This record gives sequence, structure tokens and C-alpha cells, in this order.
Amino acid sequence: MSDIGGSPAEGEREYEKSAPADRSVAGPLDENESGAIKPSVDLGSLRIEPRRGMQLRMEVDKSNDRAVAVTLEYQGSTVQLQPFAAPRSSGLWHGIRAQIQQQVSTQGGTATEADGPFGPELVAAVPVQAEGQFGTRRVRFVGIDGPRWFLRAVIGGEAASDRDAAEAIHSIIRSVVVVRGSTPLPPRDLLPLQVPVTPESADRKPE
Repeated sequence: MSDIGGSPAEGEREYEKSAPADRSVAGPLDENESGAIKPSVDLGSLRIEPRRGMQLRMEVDKSNDRAVAVTLEYQGSTVQLQPFAAPRSSGLWHGIRAQIQQQVSTQGGTATEADGPFGPELVAAVPVQAEGQFGTRRVRFVGIDGPRWFLRAVIGGEAASDRDAAEAIHSIIRSVVVVRGSTPLPPRDLLPLQVPVTPESADRKPE
């Protein structure tokens, strides 16, 4: 799913920010907002709050060994997170949402807009192939505009259709902290992600 969302277009119109009204208090938080400092796993531009039973997997572009997303697995559900640079005064989600709908349709799937806890989202049936069989997988595309960043979440598994499972994933998204940094970046550029440092990797000597 890391390729869905499109690239910035020349002269792209400005949109209002799309985020929960309580985002700056209840999350996902910016690193400079009150409450953002808590025990967390450092992934560079993202801080993830540890949770018992949650598994973390970094998605890496094999062509350049660059981390492009983080996927969290929890109680039969998944959420893929990607942070992007964004304008200070305008948002990206309203424009990106339309592009995702078009791309899903082009791939032979469907994507319908719905009101969710983070604002407008897309409920999609995405074509997949497993063990030679073709089918569709239900996913939810969620976008949250923050201060100079945009966070995209792709929710799969039970949380894509089950309300109780979804609440657990929503709580995880709310606990995320985005570290925008001060480096100037064009809107929609992926913010740098890094593999978390573990005691084992910290002690390992370079070959």
C-alpha cells in the first residue's frame, strides 16, 4: 500500500486540514505538543508507544534499503503508518483521498468515502492475489493533517470491519507521535524512518 497516494501535482490547490478536533490533545501528537513525551520506540520521524502483544515491522524499499513505512500488528488487525511533510497552513488529505479512490478503481477495486473517528476516510476493497487465487481485501485509508506533517494509516484485518477491533487500532494511532524535524522538505515527501535500535543491534560491531 506504500505506493498509493500519488505524487504532488504542479499548481495543486490548497485544502483545509483534516483531523479530529481534539488531535492536539488526544493524538496523534506532534513532538512539540504537551503529552508527547512518553516511553516509546524511536523510528525516526515516528514514535510508537509499546503495547503488550503488538508486533512492529518496518517496510523497506529493497532498491535502496530505505524504510518507507511501519506496520503494526495487534490482535488480528494491522495498521501501516507513513508520515509525510506537509504545508504549515493547508492540508493534504482531501486531495490525496481522491487520488487513492482513483488508483484503487484503476486496480479493479472499490473505495467509498465514509465518516470515521479521524474525519473522512475511505473504506476499500483492494484486489489481492494469494496462493494463485485472486480476491479482494477490505482496508480503510485514514489521513490526519498535523502541523507541517501528514500521517496516513492503512487499516487491515479485523479492524477494517469490526468495531471493537477498530477501537484498539484507533487507540494505537492516537498514541503515535510525529517528529517533523526542521529540515525543509517539499509537501508529500516521506519523512525519514529508521529501524529501531535494540540492545542487541547497539552492541553489534560493524563488519
